[in-house]
Amino acid sequence: MNTNHRMKPASPARRAFVLAAVCLAALCMPLSFTGPAIAIPAIAADLHGTPLALAWITNAFMLSFGGCLMVAGALADRYGRKRVFLLGMGVFSAAALALSAAPGIVWLDMLRAVQGLGCAMALSSGLAALAQEFDGPARARAFSLIGTAFGVGLAFGPFLAGTLITRTGWRAIFVAAAAAGLAALLAAARAMRESRDPQAQGVDWPGALTFTGALSLFTYGLLQAPDSGWGSAASLGLLGGAALLLAAFVRVERRAVRPMLDLSLFRLPAFAGVQLLAAAPAFSFVVLLVLLPARFIGIEGYSALEAGRMMIALSAPMLVLPVLAGLAAQRIAPAHICASGLLLAAGGLLWLSTCVPGQSPYTLLGPLLLIGCGISLPWGLMDGLAISVVPVERAGMAAGIFNTTRVAGEGLALAIVSALLGTLTVAALGGAGMAGIGAQQAAHAGPFLALGELRHAATLLPQAGVAELAQAYGTAFRHLLYVLASITTASALLILAFLRHPAPAATDTAALPACKAQQ
Repeated sequence: MNTNHRMKPASPARRAFVLAAVCLAALCMPLSFTGPAIAIPAIAADLHGTPLALAWITNAFMLSFGGCLMVAGALADRYGRKRVFLLGMGVFSAAALALSAAPGIVWLDMLRAVQGLGCAMALSSGLAALAQEFDGPARARAFSLIGTAFGVGLAFGPFLAGTLITRTGWRAIFVAAAAAGLAALLAAARAMRESRDPQAQGVDWPGALTFTGALSLFTYGLLQAPDSGWGSAASLGLLGGAALLLAAFVRVERRAVRPMLDLSLFRLPAFAGVQLLAAAPAFSFVVLLVLLPARFIGIEGYSALEAGRMMIALSAPMLVLPVLAGLAAQRIAPAHICASGLLLAAGGLLWLSTCVPGQSPYTLLGPLLLIGCGISLPWGLMDGLAISVVPVERAGMAAGIFNTTRVAGEGLALAIVSALLGTLTVAALGGAGMAGIGAQQAAHAGPFLALGELRHAATLLPQAGVAELAQAYGTAFRHLLYVLASITTASALLILAFLRHPAPAATDTAALPACKAQQ
């Protein structure tokens, strides 16, 4: 993305409208992730659906969002940032309105994918437009406000969703998202100026299609595996197809003159470490934004509003600690801050594993706060690190890769963890010693129980008591938290090792063949 071609400075009022538009768009994105997560139990009660169909409510959004980010950025550079932003917010708002009237679960899943596409277009073009409007310290302040908008959405999205669901029903969360999207669209239409990259090339469609195809097959293969079996022809075929498309993607990118993903950047240890840092919070924080509401509402018996309040303990540190981490980075190495934060989060996950279903909600506040505080430390440093560990000539691509890794990693982590929890729940049902539960019954009821559908699981397993089913869920959830804590700890150690390597000089491109080819 070329930002060297500067526009004439806009008036303060015009720039304020542009910033407000992009901040509103940034607020819509976490709301569109956390809100439906709270709503899944209500949606299941209204529209029904299989565990696989219900899982796609969140996964379809994250898949299209992460899979289309880099393509959307390339389109914005070539055809205009304002044009793509307006189109993205229009698609997002129209999809949200349609979601509020969705007649069935299949329509809901498909429209969520469309909504994710709109988010990808709006985020990539909106950030590029901001880079054109602001310079120097003003740009840093503008981007910090974008981060604050994301934090507000993460912190209060579950509470807002719970309030709307309790008072008006689950469809209201999509109406609210549409209203915010339309407000962002109108503000941008009034104030945002058109800008392009004069050196923009065509979109790497072979790379885009193979990348998105690999993500799609891998996600679908994981989500259906607990039901059909990990060794089934469907699971092996989907996961094998994903591996083939991934290999094709790597081959395409190595041969492309202007690749969507410059694989030579991964020769820099610090760059590889930043990509791992982008994905690490997915396993220690993001997946909990989906799993915990299902546990609170379906297993613990909380209302949607009570579940939203509980989630504030997990997300509220995002409003304060990222700023403090940025200040601390002036004296402490960012690698140490990031690794320490992840280790704190791992400790919080282990603490949370001691909280069994049915305990007082106050016992959950400590571990949730510790996880939120731990993740907030690297969260405030990741975006700056993403472009600081590569030569300046590759900063645009590095930022695009980082955002894609973060969003796609969150989608993949959600699919992996959902599949793992389903498998662990089936195993817990089989090993719970409940008389009369066969392997087939456990395999059928387990995925429903993993989604927090305790009552549905009880109807499928009438010979089991509700307390026994909740205990089986608690066992599976505890083992899942052990896995997440292990992944987070390993990520912290690897990130510390990778980020201790010095970043290349701003003009040092000798180690990067792709950079030499484009100089």
